[in-house]
Amino acid sequence: MKFSTNVKPISFLEGHAAEIAEDLERSGSPMIITQNGEARMVIEDIRDYERKEEALALLKILAMGRKDIQEGRGMSAEEFRRILSEQ
Repeated sequence: MKFSTNVKPISFLEGHAAEIAEDLERSGSPMIITQNGEARMVIEDIRDYERKEEALALLKILAMGRKDIQEGRGMSAEEFRRILSEQ
């Protein structure tokens, strides 16, 4: 993802908040805000943020599962089905 196409100085935020919100929703791209010529923050549409957070949560769950399997704490699908059928 190329962030360099949507960069604005921090002074732009104050007078253009509504315009920024519309642009974020329309484009789906985050905006980089600079202060004194350096990148200081990223703002993005809330829906995009929520999607990223959900994706990160799923990746964390997968990583935890993989670690459990590597440490011998997993079970086969057959064993899992057997346990379920016993209940």
